[in-house]
Amino acid sequence: MIPHVLALETPALLKSILFLGLPLAGSLLLAYGVYNAAFDLRRGARKKIIDRLKGGWAGHKKQDDLDFADFRKRTVEAVGFLAKAFAKWSFTARFQRALDQANIPWSAAQTLVNLTAITSALLAGLFVLRVSPLVTFGVAAGAFILPIAYLFRRRKKRLKKLAEQLPDVFELLSQALRAGHSLASGMQLIAKQLPDPAGTEFGRVFHEQNLGVKIDDALRNLAERVDVLDVRFFVTAVLIQRQVGGDLAEVLDKIGSVIRERIKLFGTVQALTAEGRLSGYVLLALPLLVFLAMLKVNSEYAMMLLTDPIGKLMLAAAIVMQLMGWMMIKKIVNIKV
Repeated sequence: MIPHVLALETPALLKSILFLGLPLAGSLLLAYGVYNAAFDLRRGARKKIIDRLKGGWAGHKKQDDLDFADFRKRTVEAVGFLAKAFAKWSFTARFQRALDQANIPWSAAQTLVNLTAITSALLAGLFVLRVSPLVTFGVAAGAFILPIAYLFRRRKKRLKKLAEQLPDVFELLSQALRAGHSLASGMQLIAKQLPDPAGTEFGRVFHEQNLGVKIDDALRNLAERVDVLDVRFFVTAVLIQRQVGGDLAEVLDKIGSVIRERIKLFGTVQALTAEGRLSGYVLLALPLLVFLAMLKVNSEYAMMLLTDPIGKLMLAAAIVMQLMGWMMIKKIVNIKV
């Protein structure tokens, strides 16, 4: 009898713990995130004051000025026990690398802490407002996942733009070598003449070797930092040429022409697979549009998918199969060049 009573009281006890614990945890994490944001702002204001006392201000620098201080430190030391706990995850290292490749000077651990604080505050607020648990956890998951997905998408777009700039980079560098410039001064010329991301990344190579790093090590750092196959080809060609000799300008011309042809071939493939990609989008959107139309025409019939238990299972299975079909179509039309 007593175990049965305890079993009945356990859900109520669990609800009481969640009702008191989640708002408290959300408030603490939110306060922690606000403290970190205020600390970062205060540190930025202090840096501006120090720059003024030194006789200059970073805000008045010209955009084309290639001062090494403009290349901000990407990896910030984790502050706080929660940030240090995030820093031990393998995903945090990958996320930090994605932030570096997206040219965002944030700490991955600190960003995850801030996202956790925002998610916890949303979770606690929606729980207090007695919103549906499914909606509550969906909104909280979206608040945590969507910013990370946006940062990875921004990183992908920047690396794609860098790959498209590489033929111009190699052409400019080969002309600089033929004009009598050294490899390092050719890197400086690329940094001055080309916009981000090519100008930023090759400018970093120039400044690293200018501060005492060997040009070979600076190029290896570029290949590891960017992680683009064509950049690795370029770095390998330069390292081999520096060991065995040869005409580096001619090698760069050949690499540039190969990359141009690959970009043309990729455009042809994209044009040929456009119909398949459009079919995937149409097949993904069509069931949703039909369901919305049925809600308008015969809402009682369509609402069975949301109210009836079997209808909910059918709706979940349909969503899973739709996503699987879209992934299959994307896999088919995604031809690597």
